[in-house]
Amino acid sequence: IACRPDAYMGLYPEKSTDAGLRLGNIVPDFTAETTQGKMDSFHKWKEGKFAILFSHPADFTPVCTTEIGRLALKYDELTKLDCLVATLSVDPVKSHEEWLRDVVAHCDNKIEIKFPIIGDADRSISTAYGMIDPGTSSEQSLPLTIRAVFIINPENKLMLTLNYPACVGRNMDEIVRCVKALKLSYGKSIATPANWPNNHAEVTKDGKTVTDYKGSVFLLPTVTKEDAEKYYPGYLSCDVPSKIDYLRLVKAEEVGGEKPAAEKGFISSILGY
Repeated sequence: IACRPDAYMGLYPEKSTDAGLRLGNIVPDFTAETTQGKMDSFHKWKEGKFAILFSHPADFTPVCTTEIGRLALKYDELTKLDCLVATLSVDPVKSHEEWLRDVVAHCDNKIEIKFPIIGDADRSISTAYGMIDPGTSSEQSLPLTIRAVFIINPENKLMLTLNYPACVGRNMDEIVRCVKALKLSYGKSIATPANWPNNHAEVTKDGKTVTDYKGSVFLLPTVTKEDAEKYYPGYLSCDVPSKIDYLRLVKAEEVGGEKPAAEKGFISSILGY
């Protein structure tokens, strides 16, 4: 049907013309040694699922130690979202295994590292994904990868990237939020507004201020007015000076999302359902 996101994702080419890795591209496949054994094919390992490839600059470094610990705390939540996780650095697997004892010991919570950590000692994966410059990394005594996050859809297309310098640790809540947003938009022709799901706490409807659109999402411009009325009859068009009908809100639960916590009952909010 026309309300599927195919038309929108079609704007992103599957291949780049200059060998760079960009949104919508099919990500490079690879074979790797990991802390959970050999990965014969990254594409095969994640077949049919969303996956996060999460790089860290180096083992036995302070920020990376906290990042892997915090990511481990989010692992079960990501698993419930049917999203796999693999992490990577240019250190060998033996180094990862020794370092993980420090990661577990340093984390305030009891954690278990359930995801594989890839040893990219020859830097081939880091180079293919644009995390290091092949022209200069061989000259560096410490060839650090950037702090990169790649979120990849079931068709092996790159949906989102986050790049951080070595001096700034990543926010795992934001990574989980991005996965939720991408999965929601993957099946429906919607887009999440800024600060979603803490958006549109108050909107005007029929001349009155209402609060039940908090956490709502936008219909994409590729959804025609006819399809919007057919598939999302309860959508709300925000009135703006231009009078162009492009800010079309749909409640998240109407497209398979969750109600914002503020709209749940007290007990169900505490219990998480």
